[in-house]
Amino acid sequence: MQVHETGFPGLYVLVPHVFQDERGFFLESYNRERFKELGINSEFVQDNHAYSRESGVLRGFHFQLPPAAQAKLVWVTRGAVLDVVVDLRKGSPTFGKWRHVILSAANFKRMFIPRGFGHAYVTIMPDTEFQYKVDAPYSPENDCGIVWNDPDIAMDWSPALAGREPILSEKDHRLTKLADFDSPFIYEE
Repeated sequence: MQVHETGFPGLYVLVPHVFQDERGFFLESYNRERFKELGINSEFVQDNHAYSRESGVLRGFHFQLPPAAQAKLVWVTRGAVLDVVVDLRKGSPTFGKWRHVILSAANFKRMFIPRGFGHAYVTIMPDTEFQYKVDAPYSPENDCGIVWNDPDIAMDWSPALAGREPILSEKDHRLTKLADFDSPFIYEE
């Protein structure tokens, strides 16, 4: 597995070794021991699978508050997304900054997102399937988010949206702004 540093402490882009031939491909999608070698000690407890029928479906920025905060390992098995995170950890050198990567079925990339990040993605192909592991189960009472177009985050979604409005859930329309969010996440070196 290739590991790419992102400049955000604890956030990694991972590219598995893919063995391909005329039959198809094989890859190891997760290996606990390899993750531990990287200093990632998350024990995943739940797998999730999302399907988006159209391109332009935008989900996020989502996260869960402590004590139910989640680390995530995310990837795409069909189609493609522009995957985006924002650092919400007080004291982090990258607090309030965003980072993005294209995740697709074709490039096999994964992103490990530590606790304390908001996570969002927008589909850039129709019929996209997005999968992820989390290290804490879903907790409705701790579910939270930052609005996708927050002016303080200033994420440029335009290349992925190609001039059209995103397709959002009602929940994502109502999310708060970063300036109105008192983050409980604390950066620890």
